[in-house]
Formats: sequence, structure tokens, C-alpha cells
Amino acid sequence: MLELQGVSFETEGDNGTEILNNIDLKLLDKKIYVITGPNGGGKSTLAKIVMGINNPTAGKILLNGQDITNCNITERARLGIGYAFQHPPRFKGLKVGELLRMSAANNPEKVNPYDLLHDVGLCAQDYINRDVDSGLSGGEMKRIEIATVLARNLQVAVFDEPEAGIDLWSFQKLAETFRNIHLKYETTIIIISHQERILELADEIILLVNGRISQKSEKEKILSLILQNNGCLCSTKCEKGVGQSAQFVG
Repeated sequence: MLELQGVSFETEGDNGTEILNNIDLKLLDKKIYVITGPNGGGKSTLAKIVMGINNPTAGKILLNGQDITNCNITERARLGIGYAFQHPPRFKGLKVGELLRMSAANNPEKVNPYDLLHDVGLCAQDYINRDVDSGLSGGEMKRIEIATVLARNLQVAVFDEPEAGIDLWSFQKLAETFRNIHLKYETTIIIISHQERILELADEIILLVNGRISQKSEKEKILSLILQNNGCLCSTKCEKGVGQSAQFVG
């Protein structure tokens, strides 16, 4: 279980800005959580704090009861936390199969690169020897990055807006990939997203507004509230989302 206790975050400097305020969360094993909300609400910052890219200015982070608040990225990765970026890195001169084998270095006997590619909806014969470079589309790179995350057999996997920059067909395949991962793997999955197809995959949806948790509930309740609120992600009391920078996208 991943637990955040009173987590807050402010930018540095004399005029520091509060991004997160007193976040309390308990995320159970083997569940999919989708964090959504208006742009600038603190979603990506929260994801980076879980991974250790940013350090909270207050509060604690616990993994299975162990305090990991002061652990850096490498230490958290060794404990079984992984992070997938909005824009996956590309590696000139490296084959897809080589990247997957490197990702599975700690448990090579349990991981088959061909199976991983199949799990993310790619034909292994077509991709295993391809270069991880500009020759791959955004959707292909997203799914290959997900395969590298699965190769590590993580306790917690964080995906920051996985739909960013990919076409509709690739996005539909991506949603199928997360659905299949949920059925096969025991990883706790945290996804940052505005997209309805992604929200529908969640066991629970967390609505983050102005650095605070506005709602946390089963997907049916949150989706219903958002739709009743004319698609606004800022608050269930907002009138038509006037002045908000993010709307619910179907």
C-alpha cells in the first residue's frame, strides 16, 4: 500500500507558490487510480513526488508502512516504484529488445521481451529488433515504455498523461493495454489523465483541484458528478466551468 500523509509542496524562493496542500491518500495494492482535475491543479507534481523527482515540503510518504519520504529516485526504483513520462525518451542505436532486457535486468528469468510486447499490443516479430529512435510513432513509444515498466515487476507504476501526443487509434490501443495490464499484473497503477476512456478504467478516481483533493470515490460517482457539472473538472459546484482551463474530454 502507498500512503501519503499531509503531503504539501511549495516552489522555492521568497515568493514560493503552494502547489499541493495537505494531501492524504491511501492507495491499495492491485488497484487502478486515475488522478484528474483542471490544469495547474497539482496532478503532475503529485506524480513526481510519488516517484521522488520532487520532494514534499511537508508530510510523509509510506510504502507498505516504510517511510520513503527522504528516498531519492534510485532508492524508490529499487523499492518497486516506476514512472512513465508524458514524452518517453528515445535511445539512438538501441534496439527495442535490448531496452526491454535492460529493464528486466533484476528478474530476467521471469520476463520474456516477446511476451511484454504482446501484453502492450505490439507484434514482437515486428518490433523486437527495431531501433528506439525517431522511427517509432508516439503511440508505439508509449506502449514500449509501458513494456519497460512492466518488465521491472513494480509495486507502484505512475503514468503521467499517457495519452499526450498520440493519435486516436493509438490512444484506443493504449486504453486496451491498461485494461489488460490490470487483469494480468498485480501492480498498483496511478494514471494522470483527463480522458474519459482512461477514467473509465479506474477502480477509483481522485479529483485534484487547486492542490487539494476535492473528491475520491468510485469512478461511477465521480464521472456522474463531472457530467452533471457540464464536463467541468474544477469542482462539482462550479457553474459550467467558467474560467477553468481544463474540461472533461470524452
